[in-house]
Amino acid sequence: MNLSGLKPPAGQVKSRKRIGRGMGSGHGKTSTRGSKGQRAGTGFSQKRGFEGGQMPLHRRLPKRGFTNIFKKQFAIVNLGKLEKLEGDTFSVDSLIAAGVIHKVHDGLKILGTGVLTRKITVEAHHFSKSALEKIQQAGGTAQVIGAKSE
Repeated sequence: MNLSGLKPPAGQVKSRKRIGRGMGSGHGKTSTRGSKGQRAGTGFSQKRGFEGGQMPLHRRLPKRGFTNIFKKQFAIVNLGKLEKLEGDTFSVDSLIAAGVIHKVHDGLKILGTGVLTRKITVEAHHFSKSALEKIQQAGGTAQVIGAKSE
């Protein structure tokens, strides 16, 4: 056995239909396109979603909703997650290194979901009211970084 002797099973490989090769082939003259019509001529191409002149589905359906192009996307971390992590100081870099967040986007926001039982120091761009209260009750500090002065 060698590679040059390999062949596909009988009946698996079918030769393609050769069109436009003379009248004797049975696929000559119009080359299976028919005699007249939009698709018969050379250079025919159809746009995606074209429905023969009928109003296409994507134009028939109503448009809904609104996308706010100014929306800010924050990397969000809950206090319950910080409670489980080792260490007592957390910043953007330390959270990325720990694998808690992957991208900062428009800033890091700390939310107050979960229980905080120890004193921690957190540096973030934004804090929710409940997160601030829980950090201060536990005796920790919350430092706002990158605050824009207006």
